[in-house]
Amino acid sequence: MTSTGTVNMTQGSVQKVIIKFAFPVFLSQLFQQFYNIIDSLIVGNFIDKDALAAVSSSGSLIFLLISFFMGTSMGASVAISKYFGAGEHDKVSRAIHTNVCLGLISGGLLTVIGVLFTPTILRWMNTPEKILPLSIEYFRYYFIGVIAIVMYNICKGIMNALGDSKRPLYYLIFSSLLNVGLDLLFVAGFGWGVWSAALATTVSQAISVIPCMIHLTRKGTVYQIKLKLLKISRDMLGDIFKYGLPSGVQNSVIALANVMVQSNINTFGESAVAACGAYAKIEGFAFLPITCFSMALTTFVGQNLGAGEHDRAKRAAKFGILTSMIMAEIIGVIIFFGAPLFIRAFNGNTEVVSIGVQQCHTQALFFCLLAFSHCVAGICRGAGKAFVPMLIMLAVWCVLRIVYITVAMKIDHNIVLLFAAYPITWFISSVIYFFYYRFSGWINAFDKKTGSDKEKAPA
Repeated sequence: MTSTGTVNMTQGSVQKVIIKFAFPVFLSQLFQQFYNIIDSLIVGNFIDKDALAAVSSSGSLIFLLISFFMGTSMGASVAISKYFGAGEHDKVSRAIHTNVCLGLISGGLLTVIGVLFTPTILRWMNTPEKILPLSIEYFRYYFIGVIAIVMYNICKGIMNALGDSKRPLYYLIFSSLLNVGLDLLFVAGFGWGVWSAALATTVSQAISVIPCMIHLTRKGTVYQIKLKLLKISRDMLGDIFKYGLPSGVQNSVIALANVMVQSNINTFGESAVAACGAYAKIEGFAFLPITCFSMALTTFVGQNLGAGEHDRAKRAAKFGILTSMIMAEIIGVIIFFGAPLFIRAFNGNTEVVSIGVQQCHTQALFFCLLAFSHCVAGICRGAGKAFVPMLIMLAVWCVLRIVYITVAMKIDHNIVLLFAAYPITWFISSVIYFFYYRFSGWINAFDKKTGSDKEKAPA
């Protein structure tokens, strides 16, 4: 990484460049996962099971509302990495400024939507009446400061697109430690309610945006953000939507499916909601290698295809997929055997532990399939083929998953059948992704010599 915080991923050892980028992302996600877990541990142990359930019931809804905008921002990351790899710095600057403008607009819209429509949406999700007031409380305080969360992720995406994964790590460590401290102060110290956990998150994210913006406004850099240049560029907006709209739609349909799943979980009562919330925090550890390698592959493939380095992109794809799958499966085995201990740490209620262990045993051994699907999706986005993962996720992780759940719950209202929806759809999407990765012409996406995609199978 240069002193300006950019990394040219078109040079050097493929494996070393991938790992050098992925490792800080892994650490940043690890810190984020730890503070997410501590957030739930504090709520579940210092308040009660209902408070943990309230936080858990809000998670899928929060993701639904922010997922489209965060997915669209991925389009900016692809555009930035492509133009940076090609050395077109003027376009890099215009893509960055357009992305920041979109982030500010998105944050404002999300604040209004989240604050005004919270009660209605939570009732649509069959949120148990006992925890509904707590869920509304948590959700509204979260969305009052959601613009800070959006802007932090925008800044992180810009830095990652330029090959800089170290600074986002430093900023996230700072934010995580601050969030944990505020959680302990507000919940354990002051004895405030579940709303204060949301307040701690938004305050810590808002403060973490400050060092991000200080770095991104450095003079004389390719990425310098200038107030006078903050405007939406039409051609960059077209690129962002071209690469990002499919990702935004993909995120939204996955989030919608998760909301449907959460709605069904809610019908099993407060203990099931709390148990599934605890499992979701534990599952986050499996996403560590998945997220870091899929992000690394998106940036690496984008830069190298932009520079015409096809062979490097193919070698990186193979290495990233295999490494991510192995690491995710190792974590899955640990979760499978340690399930009772892990769930009990969040809440000792016997029913909560029993349901949480059932979910771990149903899903944990199939994380390798989840890793494969996400990594190939990351490769597709980096190659400018974001429509492909959108279509696959829409068909399999949304439509098929919802159909399965609807039919299964009518046949037998059994929560294990609900849990099985995930490994089943992970397997089907992995099969489809395998054939696309092996036999499509994604590798020629940015080939300037031909100006078109060639149907050529990657080696």
